[in-house]
Amino acid sequence: MTLTKKCIAEAIGTFWLVFGGCGSAVVAANFGGDGNPLGIGFVGVAVAFGLTVMTMAYAIGHISGCHLNPAVSFGLWAGGRFSSKDLVPCVISQVIGGLVGAGVLYVIASGMPDFKVGGFASNGYGALSPGKYSMVSCLVAEVILTFFFLFIIHGATDKRAPAGFAPVAIGLGLTLIHLVGIPVTNLSVNPARSTAVAVFAEGAYLPQLWLFWVAPIVGGVAAGFFYRSLFESSSEK
Repeated sequence: MTLTKKCIAEAIGTFWLVFGGCGSAVVAANFGGDGNPLGIGFVGVAVAFGLTVMTMAYAIGHISGCHLNPAVSFGLWAGGRFSSKDLVPCVISQVIGGLVGAGVLYVIASGMPDFKVGGFASNGYGALSPGKYSMVSCLVAEVILTFFFLFIIHGATDKRAPAGFAPVAIGLGLTLIHLVGIPVTNLSVNPARSTAVAVFAEGAYLPQLWLFWVAPIVGGVAAGFFYRSLFESSSEK
């Protein structure tokens, strides 16, 4: 598969992740409000993010690997599963796809009467954290949750793992870490997802964006090196 086709697939997949995952938070999480509560809540948002990854893993996994996330690309590179020459183009494609997804979501959401942009499903720490968690708490959470997400990805896509079930494990893994992380940071573990919505959000989300690049990439790279060094033999690297 050519690099161009891989990048197009990554852009489409990241569009879907941002549009579906963040869209569920912006449009459906609190639909109806307190008076007529029909919203899906943060459990529904967590499931939506898991579904975006699972569905795209089946749709484009055979084309690009379905990273949809710079932290995943860096983590797989660290684990010896992804080429260095494809890393930067892949990450750029993910950011572009995410931005387009957030833009389309903004156009749709803004069509509602009295629409307020607010946080627009952005990630934050301190005053911008859903639970007002400190910067240190948010940093640790993002590193640890990304580490385990990449650990799941490495294990589920290992040649020794049962074939055909990786998208299910990865999608459920993303759902689980959202259930833990939404109250803390609104959960990122994905720099492209964080960047896409922060551009449109009201508030000081852009100045905090550094954490949601640094922490996921650190967690992803750590998981890649860890899995590669401990669980793969020299002949499998």
